[in-house]
Amino acid sequence: MSDLRELYQTTILDHNRKPRNFQVPEGANREADGYNPLCGDKVSIHLLLEDGVVREVGFQGSGCAISTASASMMTEAVKGKTKAEALALFQRFHELVTAPPTGPAETDGVGKLVVFAGVREYPMRVKCATLAWHTLKSALQGSGETARTE
Repeated sequence: MSDLRELYQTTILDHNRKPRNFQVPEGANREADGYNPLCGDKVSIHLLLEDGVVREVGFQGSGCAISTASASMMTEAVKGKTKAEALALFQRFHELVTAPPTGPAETDGVGKLVVFAGVREYPMRVKCATLAWHTLKSALQGSGETARTE
């Protein structure tokens, strides 16, 4: 468990300092905004969705280290996936970070995102970790609504 906690801290810090895909991809045809009123995190997700596949994805915004790192890792994880695969990954990630901290985390199919398993021990931080994911879901579904974590 301490190895996972150390990896979590290292990964969060790295993705916060050097977020991947912190941009608006050229030709983006889907976007959504997200807002966490509890801590002020804001994120915009931009996608190029072609033939049901996330060809390009980027984000912009401001927030805490967990929010930024989650958005950064999310963009890496969903790029090249179909819409259905990206939505399924959203569901698996959400289950990972919202599961009760007393039992083992369900890590199947989340890959490197497993480092966020520790977030479930801090309920107030779950909203930070899931903001970009809820915003991605809104962008994929084309709802046009601002995603909120409240």
